Amino acid sequence: MEVLQFMIDNQEVIGERALEHLSIVFVAVAIAIATAVPIGVAITQSRLAADVVLYAASMLITVPSIALFGLMIPLLSPIGHGIGYVPAVIAVVLYSQLPIIRNTYTAIIDVDPALREAAIGMGMSTLQRLREIEIPLALPVIMAGIRTAVVMNIGIAAIAAYIGAGGLGTFISRGISQSDPRQLITGAIAVSLLAIAADLLLALVQRLITSAGIRREVEA
Repeated sequence: MEVLQFMIDNQEVIGERALEHLSIVFVAVAIAIATAVPIGVAITQSRLAADVVLYAASMLITVPSIALFGLMIPLLSPIGHGIGYVPAVIAVVLYSQLPIIRNTYTAIIDVDPALREAAIGMGMSTLQRLREIEIPLALPVIMAGIRTAVVMNIGIAAIAAYIGAGGLGTFISRGISQSDPRQLITGAIAVSLLAIAADLLLALVQRLITSAGIRREVEA
């Protein structure tokens, strides 16, 4: 009951922190999409490049989040952004790379070779094949990677409170430092609900942008 009362009494603050949290995650994932999708498409042309890029992205994601956020402080301090919003966004961008690159690469590689050969036979260029055939067919898998990145990073962004970036992690960090279970539980519940809501919303978006034919094939 104490936790519920705390949530009711601080609902405006919770809303503000949730918006800060979403701002970090969605700006970072938007930047990650703009970089990771082209990388994922590019490495389909070389198995060696794919192995190197995927291995590097896998190594990056194994770095503990608190360590990566901490590393941003000395790297960005010379330009006046050692703490706060900017390092948080950069860290989340880095963590978002692997699921988006991997799903993009896998989706493009798994396109039916017969369709690719037919497109070549029709005289389509590489860019035309990507735009007209490969990307539309790969879109559901790419979106699945984006959903994974968003849900994962909603949890990771909670650590950004420790470098002054705000967000729902503020309740968790204060709950720990002040030995206040109300704030700790409030932060944990809010982050979990935010992740669930974001996943459901992106699942709807994925369904809307997937062509009816592909959707029927997946659901069959």
